[in-house]
Parts: sequence; C-alpha cells; structure tokens
Amino acid sequence: MLDILIIAQYTPLPIDTKVGRFNYIAERIAKNLNCNVEIVTTNFNHNKKKHIDKREVVETNYKYTMLNEKGYKKNVCLKRILSHRGLAKNLKKYLKARNKPDVIYCAVPSLSYANVAAQYAKNNNVRFIIDIQDLWPEAFEMVFNLPILSSIVFGPMKSMANKIYKQANDIIAVSETYLDRARRVNKEYCSCESVFLGTEKDDFDKYVSNEKRSSLTKDIWLVYVGTLGHSYDLTGVFDALSILKEKGYNNVRFLVLGDGPLKSKFVKYADKIGVSVEFAGRLPYSEMVTRLTECDIAINPIMHGAAQSIINKVGDYAMAGLPVISTQECIEYRELLEKYDAGINCDNGNVVQLADTILMLCEDKERRLELGNNNRKLAEELFDRRYSYSIIEKTILKSRY
Repeated sequence: MLDILIIAQYTPLPIDTKVGRFNYIAERIAKNLNCNVEIVTTNFNHNKKKHIDKREVVETNYKYTMLNEKGYKKNVCLKRILSHRGLAKNLKKYLKARNKPDVIYCAVPSLSYANVAAQYAKNNNVRFIIDIQDLWPEAFEMVFNLPILSSIVFGPMKSMANKIYKQANDIIAVSETYLDRARRVNKEYCSCESVFLGTEKDDFDKYVSNEKRSSLTKDIWLVYVGTLGHSYDLTGVFDALSILKEKGYNNVRFLVLGDGPLKSKFVKYADKIGVSVEFAGRLPYSEMVTRLTECDIAINPIMHGAAQSIINKVGDYAMAGLPVISTQECIEYRELLEKYDAGINCDNGNVVQLADTILMLCEDKERRLELGNNNRKLAEELFDRRYSYSIIEKTILKSRY
C-alpha cells in the first residue's frame, strides 16, 4: 500500500474538509484509492491564535497528526518566526521516528517547516512534491517595504524558498503566477501544474441562498470575504462608498465576512466616514456561503504590490455566481475576468473609478446578472475540486502508473 505523507502547516481540522485543500486531498485518496495517508500539521490555529484541543479532532479515513508549536499573537512578528522554527524542529524529530514514506506532498509556506521536509526527502530518496499556496517572503515585503530589512531578513528567506523549490520532483501551485516563481529556480522538475484552490460545486450549492437581500429592500449589497489584513484595501472600498453617499446614493451597503489583525482599524474608519458596513466576522462555511450568495456584487480589493494571485475568495465569488469588481494587479486574475467576462477590473488605488464601477453595476441589473452567470461558468470549468483536483491525485500517485 502506497504511504503518502502530507506535510502542511496551515491545515484545518478534519471537520473542516470543505475548506481545507489538504484535508480534501487526503480524504479522497485514502477513501477511494486504497492508500495510507497521513497529514502532519501544527496544534496551533493561526486564524484564532490559540492551540487546538485534541478533542476537536474527528475520526477520518486518513491519519491526522498535530505537532506542538509554541504559537504567537500577531501575523507579522518575531515570535511567529521562532514559533515556526520550533515546529520545524519537532517535524524533524517526527520524521526521524516515522517509517519512510513513498511520497511527501508538502505545502509551501511555511518555509522552515517545508525546508525540513525537503531536506528529509533528499537525504532519504523520497519523491518530493510541493504545493505552493503563497509566496514568502514576497507577501511580507509588501507589508514592510524597507530595503534594509529586505536584505537582512528577507534575503535568507528567499534563499530558503529557492532551496525548497529546487528540491521538488513535481510542482503544484494555486496559480500560474506562483508556478512561474518556482520554475525560475527549478529547471529539472518532472511535472508542473496549476490547480486553483477551488471548492466542490455540489457541496457549495447546498448552502446557496434562494433569495437576494436586495429583493427584500431597495438596497444593493456588496460583499467581501476573507482576511482583514494588510494585503486588502477595504479602506479604498469605504472611500468609494463615501463618494456615492455624497452624490446621494444611500442604498449601497457592504457586508464584510472575515476577521483579521486590521479589523478594528477598518471598523473605526468605516464609522468615521459614515458608510454602511456590516462586519459579520468569520463564519462557518455553510453560513458564509449563504450570506455570500444573498449579495449582489463581490469586491476583490487587493493592495498595490501584493503577492496574491488566484486566492480562495475569487473561487467562492465565482461559485456564488456574483459579478466581481477587482482592483487586483495580478495579470493572471485580471485576464481570467476578462476572458470569461465575469467582472470588471479597476485601476489599483483609483477610488473614483471604483465608485463609478460600483454605481454602474448597481443601476444595471441585467449586466450584473450577465457577469455573475459568466463567473459561475468560470467556477464550474476551473474551480470545481471534483475535477480540478484529479491533477493533484495523478501527480501524487504517479508511481502507480
């Protein structure tokens, strides 16, 4: 029986299979393909900033192993770096005590955790597959934008990332943009595939709302799903809504589904300029889908210079069949919206253009529905995990064929 070890630091509990990429892969392979599968992750919940109670782990078809991590209180801090290093040391000990697997499928980042996996695979001649979820340190460089810090802190991080990318026998990434980053340093990979994060259509559709909130009132609802952090320009959306309010348009409301380090800042700013925003917090998947699909227009407000490419939220927006207004600079996503005519790209930082675009879609229901239907088509073709993840499964099980 093939022994597959999935090493992924940011993996939710098995009960959250609906949103966890690696839980989903592990469950499908273990259940349907007669393999021994284990996920090795952390006992620290990054989103909630607290340790996980082992009693929360439910029984699955795969083994779910949590290693001890000290933890941290902020997304960007020295304690997080030290916490990751401690977790990496514990992974090294665990791998030394474990039987050698046939395949290691490893999430990147975090870097210190993945680096231990890469070194183990090299020393023990184990096929090593990486799945690039984000670009580190590029994502942090945007937050700080300090050349001196980049050379001292981010230089070593880039070297470690390059080392991990070079070690991979096969490369999976959540976008072509991220694949290109790995390909620049790894010229000897066997296969290289882009597989969007996505969601499962049938499961998503169980929770879809059958009625728009705007059908009950005269209000048009914008919606944002995701982290309230440095990469997301929610203040720009608030400014655009303020412009509309000054022009007399008071029927545009904004629903924010998520949490993060800048939530209090965003709440205060929205209150200060007097725009209508509902901060609903981080919801269970089923409730998130229901609230999302009750809305009319999805907003993808990415900050200038951000490293994000095809992220979770755009898959949810697509499956929800909502038109997207996006300020993201990533060429890959901009071209995807244009190819499918699934949304409208705005210039990053141009709040006047953003306001005009919001107003145009608010007043043109037919165009909203057209873009939304096209976005749903995009989802069914590129974001439905039932089909898209078969690429990952075939890559992992390559030795069988």
